[in-house]
Amino acid sequence: MLKLAGARLLEERDERQVRSVLDSAPVAACMVAARVEEAGVRPLRLGGELWGHGSRLSGLCFSGANLIPLRGGSDAMRAFADRALRRRRVCSSLVGPSEQVLELWSEVESQWGPAREIRADQPLMALSEPARIPVDPLVRQVRPDELERYLPAAVAMFTEEVGVDPSADGGFAGYRARVADLIAAGRAFARFEDGEVVFKAEIGALSRTVGQIQGVWVHPDRRSTGLGTAGTAAVADRLVRGLGRTASLYVNDFNHAARNAYRKVGFRSVGAFSTVLL
Repeated sequence: MLKLAGARLLEERDERQVRSVLDSAPVAACMVAARVEEAGVRPLRLGGELWGHGSRLSGLCFSGANLIPLRGGSDAMRAFADRALRRRRVCSSLVGPSEQVLELWSEVESQWGPAREIRADQPLMALSEPARIPVDPLVRQVRPDELERYLPAAVAMFTEEVGVDPSADGGFAGYRARVADLIAAGRAFARFEDGEVVFKAEIGALSRTVGQIQGVWVHPDRRSTGLGTAGTAAVADRLVRGLGRTASLYVNDFNHAARNAYRKVGFRSVGAFSTVLL
């Protein structure tokens, strides 16, 4: 691997510059911006490290449970790869803007590959106005006492989407805790029928200006009935009208049904993400 000016660990003195970079691409940077706004840039509070490249942060990358390269050209991606490969891998995926993710993956693939799956084209979509369709009035925030009823749907969604059961291999307690945190924060939404979840979605990241919707799922027996479209509209409405944020999400390019549903709600494409599952 070609040695170039290295990536550096960003510190508190870099925070203003980091925030400026994040503000320049608020939808794409939502996952990282939400963390920085809450915790600053110190790794212990941030739950990961921020790496920079170039004196004016021409490159920026978050390293934690996910490796998220947000900005930079070939030189920056090679520098981030060099830093990542000099330590034990801690991330389970690379995710973020397609150009950066795919270039960074090409640099680390020889040591981290083969990937379990590469989702190279995931339209990044946003909605900053009220939904174009009626929202589902029965979709609401999940209460803490409903955790056990909500969990099976959350596990089913994760297993379908990622291809791994989050409750397997001793992971159930940690996954349950993460879901409980989302519920406690008022960021898990569902429609219940006879005590069972038939639609669910979560606000996975919430910055000052953007909320990212994740984990959209409809019970298999209720698919193709419009529940997903109206339910997503309800969560987006909560973000746009209730919280004054832009609603965002990203979706697999091959999931034509979901893409059509989101367009009906009013979402428009504003970029492209890629995900490499390890």
